[in-house]
Amino acid sequence: MKSVVEMKIVNPDCGGIDVGSRSHHVAVGQGADDVKEFGVSHSEHMKLLEFLQTNGVKNLAMESTGSYWQSLYLVLIGAGINVLLVPGSQTKGFRKTDVKDARHLQQLHALGLLTSCFLPDDFTSQVRELSRHRKSIIRDSSKYTNRIQKCLRLMNIRLEVVISDINGVTGTRIIEAILRGERNPEILALETDKRVKKTREQIADALHGNFQDPLMYVLKDVFDMYKTLQQQLQSVDQKLTEMLEQNTLSTYELEENVLTKKQTNGKNQPKIKVQELAYKLYGTDLSAIPGVGPNTLLSVMTELGTCIDKFPNSKAFVSWLRLAPNNKVSGGKVLSSRTPKGVNPLSIALRDAANVIGNQKTSTLTHFFKRIGLKKGRCAAITATARKLGTIIYTMIKNKTSYNHEIPENISEKIKAKKIKYLKSLAAEQGFLVIDNQGVALS
Repeated sequence: MKSVVEMKIVNPDCGGIDVGSRSHHVAVGQGADDVKEFGVSHSEHMKLLEFLQTNGVKNLAMESTGSYWQSLYLVLIGAGINVLLVPGSQTKGFRKTDVKDARHLQQLHALGLLTSCFLPDDFTSQVRELSRHRKSIIRDSSKYTNRIQKCLRLMNIRLEVVISDINGVTGTRIIEAILRGERNPEILALETDKRVKKTREQIADALHGNFQDPLMYVLKDVFDMYKTLQQQLQSVDQKLTEMLEQNTLSTYELEENVLTKKQTNGKNQPKIKVQELAYKLYGTDLSAIPGVGPNTLLSVMTELGTCIDKFPNSKAFVSWLRLAPNNKVSGGKVLSSRTPKGVNPLSIALRDAANVIGNQKTSTLTHFFKRIGLKKGRCAAITATARKLGTIIYTMIKNKTSYNHEIPENISEKIKAKKIKYLKSLAAEQGFLVIDNQGVALS
């Protein structure tokens, strides 16, 4: 006689939605008539909601497909339905058709076998959109910078050879003078800022160009687009400042002389008091961590926001960042421990900070970075250091603690003590007796 395996129904009044770009398939049961297709317009969303309420659905599992789920999610949440947003990785092994996919979602949710994605609160979701828009403006600006440089190079104006940034103070002045009609290299060289190391004669020598009308037309277009993007960047920074200041009015008070000095004079650095706002939001100075600058702090505030309590521990946090090893074990052996693939903006920011740490000379994290780098290479060191940064940030925000600056000399002493201990144990295994300078045997 065959044994029957019964599973307890955890969510009895539940449904499943397979989200698509053109239509949504809704399953309220496993029968043939329990699956219905709806469109993606607002009127179709209301019909979908009515269908769920008619069938008494109170809990719903919905697949997080691209950005198509967001508008429907807001409608369902507003109607008081408990929505579980499920990543596609939990159901990809079952997919055959949209109808079957919706049924599988409903069945798995009824048995309590699905887990939800990370969903930020309203404040975090709003500032997240602005922050990601800001990053897209910076990427577009870099593209137009390359096109400006290409136009100048085709006209044999080698401005990039004599100055480090063609969109800096000197470069902008010279390009604007060229667009006004000035062609004399000596006069153009007079626009040089006093901080430029090259002489005006060297700069004038690089400004003998072939000013062709088509290239001048393209140069004007791309330069105007670049300036427009810079104005938009300032506008986004102003809007972010307003939203962050409004959300930190009733939080932690900023004490005097608690913030670590950081480099803030950068072309793409946020024109926001990021350190002060981050301290008011979290009650601790995250900028004290080596390698964590204004851009990293802005990513933490806009990607994580005030949702640190949604992660039970630091391991869950770094797993969400996709910085923890994905260990695959079979037969007691680790088959693979690669970090899972995925694009998380906060993870990218932490990797950039880890790369900065690798170029520093003295800090606790720098010693950690170099130790991992010598064993597994720089890429592995960046991932490991980014994971360590995530753990430190989680602990500081969760426990409201300050960063522990361990003196590098103490680190060197610990490393030396570990080496001596290892050599002693190795000598003991080979039957040697270790003595000190006084002839006394060491245990």
